[in-house]
Amino acid sequence: MADIYAGRPDAAIPIARALQESQPDHPLGYLLEAEADWWNIYCAACQIKWGMVDDFSHGKRRTHDDYLKLADKVVALAKAQLAQSDTAEMHFYAGLGYALKARIYDERDEHRNVARSGVAARTEFLRALQLDPDMADAKAGLGFYNYYVDTLSPIVKMLRFFMGIPGGNKETGIRQMKEGAQNGVLFAVDTRYYLAKNLRTFDLKYADALEIAQPLAEKYPHNPIFLLLVGNLNAELGRKDKAADYFREALDAPVANEDCAARVKQLANAFLDSVTGQ
Repeated sequence: MADIYAGRPDAAIPIARALQESQPDHPLGYLLEAEADWWNIYCAACQIKWGMVDDFSHGKRRTHDDYLKLADKVVALAKAQLAQSDTAEMHFYAGLGYALKARIYDERDEHRNVARSGVAARTEFLRALQLDPDMADAKAGLGFYNYYVDTLSPIVKMLRFFMGIPGGNKETGIRQMKEGAQNGVLFAVDTRYYLAKNLRTFDLKYADALEIAQPLAEKYPHNPIFLLLVGNLNAELGRKDKAADYFREALDAPVANEDCAARVKQLANAFLDSVTGQ
């Protein structure tokens, strides 16, 4: 996980696969490989729209198939463990497996699949919290559901009506995600990143988003995705010189994945042009 969040997801994959070999019946190794894959997929898909950097892409890509197989494996192994013993840990892993699927389906605009996976994840996180009310990672997972269901497009609201999707509450979701970012074990970093990005994109709360995102750039100063987000937020707040510093650091960040490296260079240069007037 340190390699993934330091901006070296390719270095994390052999470690995850070694874990799969040593513990083939545990979902963690497959979960970590999927997480490493996701950051490469996400990085390569990022674009700038409306002054924001994010994955605005749509449709299937060749990198999705292997990722979805890993997510399915996470769910299957967690369910197999749950058949033997009903534990908060395995409900949490099952919920994460469904959440992994939901974010790829979202990238592909497969709204019904997003809804089904999101509801399944919610069910698992709720059960995990019944068994362990203090599990911060499960609270964060539930927080994502509460936030998105209460925030997203009319398409989601229409699906809620036709598919009977449980409602959510954005403020509750923000509170749950903040707790996950502060106290989570497995996905505190993901939670912090997505919470900051959501506050920027959907709520336009740039100062609040920067307060949440800043620790990511400080702890992982070579992760170009984190640097671009913090630079983007500084630019939104009119701090052009500081934003330019982060964009230059993103340009200098060592990125092993060729698709990600090319996209980071394109994005950082475009942002630099926008704040320096060059």
